[in-house]
Amino acid sequence: MKKRTKIIIIAAMVLLLGVTGYLNVMLNNSVSSNNDETATTSSYFQTYRSDRESTRDQEMLYYDAIISSESSTAEAIATAESAKLALIDQMEQELVVEGLIKAKGFEDCVITISDSNVNAVVKAEELTSTEVAQIVEIIQSQLETGIENIKIIPVE
Repeated sequence: MKKRTKIIIIAAMVLLLGVTGYLNVMLNNSVSSNNDETATTSSYFQTYRSDRESTRDQEMLYYDAIISSESSTAEAIATAESAKLALIDQMEQELVVEGLIKAKGFEDCVITISDSNVNAVVKAEELTSTEVAQIVEIIQSQLETGIENIKIIPVE
């Protein structure tokens, strides 16, 4: 091939590469601007669940380490076993309540249970009094907690 033909081919390839990069950036921007709002809310629930799962996995590893350690006292082993069982029970309760709230027609929710409070983060722009009553009824029936200890937070 002649030198001039090689230069034209290389210039055309560089031009096509530049056009491809430009189109890629423009298409990604248009897609992400359309999905920003839904991605933020969905990613909140996904991120929360992922963080909660990794934290609990770490807690389980700590409890297992205490239980299996030869240097642990009988009291420490019993405490670790009790805490592990309590954590498993809490995980099951949260899963059941989340499932029941979703079954009432809510798109997504996350439940956190502490010693004194229950927090429900529900995917909704705002909640009507009927919807709040449904959520409170589910939480009270499943967790036997007073209404003063329930906090419901709508998240768009």
